[in-house]
Amino acid sequence: MNIETKEITAKTILTEVKGYLDVGFTHSLNSYSGCAFACKYCYVREMPIQKFKDMPWGTWLEVKTNAAENYRKEILKLRKKNKPVHIFMSSATDPYQPIERKAGITRGILEEMISYPPDSLQIQTRGPLITRDIDLLTQLKDKCELLVSITVETDREDMKRIFAPQAPGIRLRLSALQEIREAGIRTQASISPVLPFTPDFPKTLSGIADYVWIDTLLIGDGMLGKRSARLGMPALFEEHGLTPWYDRDIHLRVLKYFKKHFPPDRIRVSKEEAFPMKQTETKRDGHE
Repeated sequence: MNIETKEITAKTILTEVKGYLDVGFTHSLNSYSGCAFACKYCYVREMPIQKFKDMPWGTWLEVKTNAAENYRKEILKLRKKNKPVHIFMSSATDPYQPIERKAGITRGILEEMISYPPDSLQIQTRGPLITRDIDLLTQLKDKCELLVSITVETDREDMKRIFAPQAPGIRLRLSALQEIREAGIRTQASISPVLPFTPDFPKTLSGIADYVWIDTLLIGDGMLGKRSARLGMPALFEEHGLTPWYDRDIHLRVLKYFKKHFPPDRIRVSKEEAFPMKQTETKRDGHE
């Protein structure tokens, strides 16, 4: 797929969080706009950042060339005000786009973070390219609370081809998780969203992930499944005979299954938006 890439100068790089990230994080950080991985289920397709574009999701990408400079300026302002800085990177893109290999935007941000560290940083990616930056991550983990979370929504490549054909291969992501963990960096496998997997999936992850994050299209799209429905996910699951995996309570069954291989305190379930009356519980065991 051809990607139209444009360099831009961003006004800011840190965005105060709200909604599903408002559970311990103070800011999100998106080093790019748009995403080359173009996952069919991506809820960002239904957000204003895409709705106001005249190009389909996955065909455009904006490179924030001044991201590192903005980060330095903005965190210094926050520190002067004695503000806590807990960053989720990234919420509406992937910080390890294919172009990151050449552009180095995310790497530049990490270099600034070593000099001006946040209080905590969770990197959320499905890009194996993150292993390139292990040299920086090993330095950063001594300066702030660091968690590298790699999306591995299934261990079946056939499922990936249906739902995310442009995304990096599953084996590459599993290998990246292992390499990062072996470097002494805390890791998390983000099963987001849950897609059909084999019985061996929990066992595979148990040796390479410190934590597991379970999320689904019905509790993780920010609108109780409405965005996922508009994206045609119920029909796509049905088309491939996978409707039982689209059940509203699938996260509970997956949780029960993974508890056979992971201690309960190592499994996190995204449910802030789905169960608004349980926010306290979510903060305790979902988004630490």
